[in-house]
Amino acid sequence: MNRVGAHAPVVALLAVVFLLALPLGPGGEGGAGPADAVSALVVLFCVVRLVRERRRPLSRTAAVVLGLPVLGVAVAAVGAVSPGEGLIGLGRYLQVFVLVPAAVLLLVRDRGDFRVLAWSFVGLAVWQGAVGVHQYVTGTGASYQGRPVRAVGTFGAQDVMGMATVVSLGLVCAVGLALGSAPVRQRVLALAGALVLMVPLALSFSRGAWIATAVTCSAQLLLGGVRRAVATGAVVVAASVILVGGFGVGTAMLQERISSITQVADAPDQSVTDRYTMWAAATGMWGEHPLTGVGLKGFPEHRDSHASLALSAGSDTEGAGAAFRKQPLLSPHNMYLLILAEQGLFGLLALAGSWLALLVCGLRGLWRTRRTSAPGLDCGLVACGLLVWQLTDFAYADIGGPSTVLTAMCFGLVAWWGLAGTATPAVAGRGRSGSAGRGMAREAPAR
Repeated sequence: MNRVGAHAPVVALLAVVFLLALPLGPGGEGGAGPADAVSALVVLFCVVRLVRERRRPLSRTAAVVLGLPVLGVAVAAVGAVSPGEGLIGLGRYLQVFVLVPAAVLLLVRDRGDFRVLAWSFVGLAVWQGAVGVHQYVTGTGASYQGRPVRAVGTFGAQDVMGMATVVSLGLVCAVGLALGSAPVRQRVLALAGALVLMVPLALSFSRGAWIATAVTCSAQLLLGGVRRAVATGAVVVAASVILVGGFGVGTAMLQERISSITQVADAPDQSVTDRYTMWAAATGMWGEHPLTGVGLKGFPEHRDSHASLALSAGSDTEGAGAAFRKQPLLSPHNMYLLILAEQGLFGLLALAGSWLALLVCGLRGLWRTRRTSAPGLDCGLVACGLLVWQLTDFAYADIGGPSTVLTAMCFGLVAWWGLAGTATPAVAGRGRSGSAGRGMAREAPAR
């Protein structure tokens, strides 16, 4: 019974990840899903556990870093268009950037738990990727250029970025695990998983996910060592040539999609034009309310008064079991500009300050681990990779949809590594964790 109780924290976190594998109803709105509900239960479980054990929730550093976003979000909630919208936005931001990350930080006991969660990300990505590849092969995916071939996994046509996000994060975890010091068999398995996940990532036709993943994996390779980076890079390039050139995985459409990345200024398609227009609208909102923004959930209300006539009525979605519908453009698809528009400079500094602090703590821990040859290099590479991916992807996307809860989990893993994991002593056996961020967690010998 004690052993079951000891594993309860990581099992609760795994439940959030596994629920993202469930199919969503066709035509869903792409809002909160079962995983979000379970994430709320995980936060409640964490609170009850802290009260029962009568221990300090967070260290001072962890409380400041994770608590920074509360300031800007609270101010923006007061200035929302309506109290209801303000409360909804406040709850979402607290869930993604404060409460769930804090729960992950407190419930992950050691590097073993961290690796289990990282592998669960890989497993979820493989499952969603397999569904996506099947959709492309059988022509049952979301509509892309008039053909039902876009891989979207179980997220449906209303959340075309869902599978791309899951697959990208799983690929980042796999690369980090492959570059670590685990047994050879596990590293080979992780490398194989990373190579396999390149196929559904390509078939997602998501330019933002491609760019974020390329930037992140390059950074992971360099952080893992230059010599290893060259060798692994050669393997990835060879695999890409074989998959695309040899087997012709989506060659024509992929080439056109890739080439469109370089045409964002000269001859942009309508989706790029819409994005530029919404970016300009968000900048205009910030110009009128520079300090506190227009309030949470205020972008849709102020969009038309700041957008030019180049903005289309919405994006067309169809396929993957859903009928045709015009999906309205309710965000600028840029997290930084969304925060700037709705929360102003105050909110952006609070949120970006928290993210920057996490990045500095994570990189410092990774540098210390490499310098002392301490165990946990794979955890550091995974954590830093997840944060780099999120910060890069935020330039092309924002929060929203069922996969957003995975973003919250990522910030939690990054927080654990940067604020508690690097100070965790390697001792035999596992015990209860101490105060987060104070290096009192106990773990089994490095694996």
